[in-house]
Amino acid sequence: MLKEFKEFALKGNLIDMAVGIVIGVAFTAIISSFVTDVLMPPIGLFLGSDFSNLFIVLREGVAPGPYASLDEAKAAAAITLNYGVFFNFLVSFLIIAFAMFLLVSYIGRLKKEKAPEAAVKECPFCLSAIPVNARRCAHCTSTLEEKKAA
Repeated sequence: MLKEFKEFALKGNLIDMAVGIVIGVAFTAIISSFVTDVLMPPIGLFLGSDFSNLFIVLREGVAPGPYASLDEAKAAAAITLNYGVFFNFLVSFLIIAFAMFLLVSYIGRLKKEKAPEAAVKECPFCLSAIPVNARRCAHCTSTLEEKKAA
């Protein structure tokens, strides 16, 4: 089993996976910052509220409500339903998913291989399948060069 693990690790699969995870975490941090610090403040300004402070108090804490912000509610040990924070994470996820879609589709287009050349062609006289480089048809014995020149 140790030998199999060594072969797996040395093939590069483990290293590729680790690099992908590290890049994914860094990309997630960038997108989270973009959503939280750049995208949501103008949207919140337009809609009149900050999404990160949208919450519902399920049970009041030590200090009675109402709470002006989520931080106040947490400081009072209130139990809250933080749908604004969830909305921020949802927008982050959608941006990351769309960016990954664009990346994967771009890589897919780069990896598309050309269709392999046909190994056979049709004889123009008898319509039988013959090798591409054939000069005569094996079925009807027609000379194929003459047909091309005509």
